[in-house]
Amino acid sequence: MVELVFITPFVTGLLAFVLPSALSRQLLVLTGAVHLVLSLLLWKNTPQAWFAEYFAVTPEGLLSLLVISLLFFLISIYTTGYLAAHGLKSENIFTGFMLLFLSTMTMVTLSDHIMVLWIAIEATTLASAPLIYTHRSGASLEATWKYVLICSVGIAMALVGSLFLTFSMELGGVTSAMSFSALTPVAAQLDPAWLKAGFIFIVVGYGTKMGLAPMHTWLPDAHSEAPSPASALLSGVLLNCAYLGIFKTNKIMVSAGLSDFSGTILIVFGLLSIVAAATYILKQTEYKRMLAYSSIENMGIIALGTGIGGLGVYGAVICMIHHSLIKSSLFLSSGNILMGYKDRLIANTGQMAKQMPKTFVAFFAGFAGISGFPPFGIFIGELFIIMAAFKTGHYLAAGIFIFSLCVIFAGFARQVMAICFDTPAETGTGPAADGKDVSFKEPPGMIWPQYVLLLTSLILCFFIPDALYQTIVDAVHAIGGGLQ
Repeated sequence: MVELVFITPFVTGLLAFVLPSALSRQLLVLTGAVHLVLSLLLWKNTPQAWFAEYFAVTPEGLLSLLVISLLFFLISIYTTGYLAAHGLKSENIFTGFMLLFLSTMTMVTLSDHIMVLWIAIEATTLASAPLIYTHRSGASLEATWKYVLICSVGIAMALVGSLFLTFSMELGGVTSAMSFSALTPVAAQLDPAWLKAGFIFIVVGYGTKMGLAPMHTWLPDAHSEAPSPASALLSGVLLNCAYLGIFKTNKIMVSAGLSDFSGTILIVFGLLSIVAAATYILKQTEYKRMLAYSSIENMGIIALGTGIGGLGVYGAVICMIHHSLIKSSLFLSSGNILMGYKDRLIANTGQMAKQMPKTFVAFFAGFAGISGFPPFGIFIGELFIIMAAFKTGHYLAAGIFIFSLCVIFAGFARQVMAICFDTPAETGTGPAADGKDVSFKEPPGMIWPQYVLLLTSLILCFFIPDALYQTIVDAVHAIGGGLQ
């Protein structure tokens, strides 16, 4: 049953390559629906894996799986309209790799063995790279190669870190299986020097895929060039998978009594990412790159909260959930903007509130949510992280965090206001710049998935089902965090 959740999209993905375009679109939505049902059944029953030494249902993995499954289902619905309106060549290849991407990301969430997790995260790179190259332009080719090369180097470093963990087992006399579930209870017996070295390499390695600065350089190009449904998956789901690798390894560090060491490293990388996002977001001229730097900021926030510990871990998990929901909505809305204005430059957009009112509502609400406005969940998560930082004496980190948030909001707000309300610049070349009405008709299938994502984020701020809340609490406690 456990393995069936990632085997199903793998099989349908292979099938999509040989189907006509119309059938591959239907298969995409059908697989998304089946995957969501299987994930909910897995959440309800928590069965034993067929290969229990390699796969297991853990609270953090299950939480990520639920987010992945819901997002993919809604994105698949949007994708059918996107493909019909865009007229991509070789649609079956695009939908096939979308399904393979879902399979590999699902495998990441269910992997318990250290090396199987590494294989699964590397597989996400191979499955998602063709999605970035969909438009087959020179810029997309460059972005794809940058993504593959940088992430492959990072994954290679994560492999070295995984090997260092095995050295810590040998020197500590530990003979258990190389799984996170087996190593966490005996973490105190592992050799601390090799364990620390392994954690550093794993943070740098998986942090590259997560988009932590200064290893983030692939992310803006990849998000900018990929089709909007792929960008939504890359930002809303893939980054969480990479974080899961760091999260699971940090569980071992906490159990080994090395939480201060691992926490300091995560705080440093988290602050670097937030500051980098604040620096670059101010001068962005493309709205998709702007959203990409916002993702770097949010990954930094998640790393910062995890590093601070305690209530900060709870804040980090809350931010992870709501970032996935809201940022996916924003990237889907950016696809509508691109179809309407035929340009990625902010200067060539304008007056979206008048030209594309339905997309405007989704985009502006997404901006409010991702900027940390109440009552969206990002506000709650950031508030918990700030409280935890002051409670644990990380005053400098809290100060840098708050200042950077203000800078990012100022830069983000200026660009969003220009897109939504300003008259396009005279130098613009898009339809709005020429005084023409945008011809994009905003079909329902390309609007309501964003609304559902934003509504889900809002609902979770006021009501979290008991089973979901318990899953979140279990994930937080697994890494030494808490609600106090």
